Amino acid sequence: MIPIDEIRAAAARLEGRVLRTPLVELDGVYLKLENLQPIGSFKLRGALNAVAQAGDVRGGVVTASAGNMGQGVAWAARELGITCSVVAPENAPETKLAAIERLGGRIVKVPHERWWQALEESGYPDLPGVFVHPVQDEAVMAGNGTIGLELVEDLPELDVVLVPLGGGGLSVGIASAVKALRPEARVYAVEPETGAPVTAAFEAGEPVPVEFRPSFVDGAGGPAVLPKMWPHLRETLDGAFAVSLEETAASVRLLAGRANVVAEGAGALALAASGRVDGTVACIVSGGNIDPAKLATILEGRTP
Repeated sequence: MIPIDEIRAAAARLEGRVLRTPLVELDGVYLKLENLQPIGSFKLRGALNAVAQAGDVRGGVVTASAGNMGQGVAWAARELGITCSVVAPENAPETKLAAIERLGGRIVKVPHERWWQALEESGYPDLPGVFVHPVQDEAVMAGNGTIGLELVEDLPELDVVLVPLGGGGLSVGIASAVKALRPEARVYAVEPETGAPVTAAFEAGEPVPVEFRPSFVDGAGGPAVLPKMWPHLRETLDGAFAVSLEETAASVRLLAGRANVVAEGAGALALAASGRVDGTVACIVSGGNIDPAKLATILEGRTP
């Protein structure tokens, strides 16, 4: 659990630097539109908060990211006039990598296994600079938790929050804030069924091996639960759901067609699971950085 005081301090630190995103209703479900952040995803919150507290970063910063956190750290580095290197898996979407480079970040592509190793080891020794972990850095989670503060302020009758899950930093941050301010609310993670280790861990009571295959939902899901994250996830979440790629694609279409919202695969996961809960439900639309070709395929009624 991230202390609420740390989350409030993060909110003060981020004031005027990130967008307080709107909460809009679609068919009785509320959408928290983090895709409207300047980099197209929630990652700016955690990245700015973490880099601000990282100490001496004159030698630059490094992160491991499939795209969105890389943009957040690159944005923070550009503000400070320092270098940024991003270790990215070989299958990372070109749309996100191009955005990192536009912000001045350097891309280092590695096999997915080596990228995951950097996440597990919280570092990449081959690159100089302070490593900012995209998930398990407490400052990152506190920055993410500012979304939870806004949710409870804007929707005090909140019953359920559905949060896309990649590594867990977003869900832990939001759940920490929501549970501190509205303890009766429930918070669930949502993963693609092509890689749903947290759903499996909740079912088994502990992390267990799962099969993983990359998909168009590149910002969520994975081969395993990061060991340092499981205690946080078990403490803060009420459970997790796995949704199919078809359900996720349908939610991307729904968001585009009914709400004029462009969401990437991960950004549509929460809405895809909204039929599994009841009450006053908020879905986190975590990002909108989707390759145009994949979006076109989805809008044509197919699943990439």
